[in-house]
Amino acid sequence: QVQLVESGGGLVQAWGSLRLSCAASGIISSFNVMGWYRQAPGKQRESVAVITWGGTTNYADDVKGRFTISRDNAKSTLYLQMNSLFPEDKAVNYCNGEQWSGTATRMYWGQGTQVTVSS
Repeated sequence: QVQLVESGGGLVQAWGSLRLSCAASGIISSFNVMGWYRQAPGKQRESVAVITWGGTTNYADDVKGRFTISRDNAKSTLYLQMNSLFPEDKAVNYCNGEQWSGTATRMYWGQGTQVTVSS
């Protein structure tokens, strides 16, 4: 059973930085895609950044140029470097991993880590 555990959230001032980490109990190279999602109060969960097994990345428009997703397969860890944070970035951030097998997709989620940005 694969488990994802996020860390690195916290309180930061506007224009500050945080780095989120997601440690997987299994081998993250088994994930076809991994990503970071976030859910702000009163809003639906949304994709922030994803990275494929081959290293291709994709970002939500409002974080492009500010956030960077990366993965270290040797450490089974996914990262999200967040720079130039704004109060509207406040959200619970979740790590996600997808395993594809034929037409089936198995998804794994972490428990979430809170990011709060003060103005």
